Amino acid sequence: MFTNHTIESAPAGSRRAMTATASHLGYLPTAIGLMSGSFDGTSLDPVAREVLVMTMAARNGCHLCRAMHTARLTALDADQALIASLRAGEPLADPRLEAIRVFTLRVLDTAGDVGEPALKEFFARGYTERNALEVVLGIGAYTMSTLANRLTGAPIDEHLRQFA
Repeated sequence: MFTNHTIESAPAGSRRAMTATASHLGYLPTAIGLMSGSFDGTSLDPVAREVLVMTMAARNGCHLCRAMHTARLTALDADQALIASLRAGEPLADPRLEAIRVFTLRVLDTAGDVGEPALKEFFARGYTERNALEVVLGIGAYTMSTLANRLTGAPIDEHLRQFA
């Protein structure tokens, strides 16, 4: 179902890391080929990426991520009701954005074993196999970020306080 990319067929933003992995190990592991990508360079639109991040921030209780990504959504001219729902961890009015929020939570709740019905539901909202893997990539990146921010008690910088 998912594409096992070579270095040549992978998205351009993934090739450097894939090349480094292949050089280090002497081969390109299948898992790397299947998971090629970096979150900021994903094919998910910016608001969908922010929905994923804010879903992680709400779920993991990251004060700094909530402020930072509220600022980002505001800069993207996102609807204030969307931002409020994301901050509260509540369902979203937009069915397509709600699909990414729900899929993110399902991936987390099932440790990635979401099952065929959840994948079909996600795809029915216009998302792709690549997007499903991009959700996993985003979960990985923002699990580290949210947990590190909480562990270190990272402060909210002055210019973000209005979004806290």
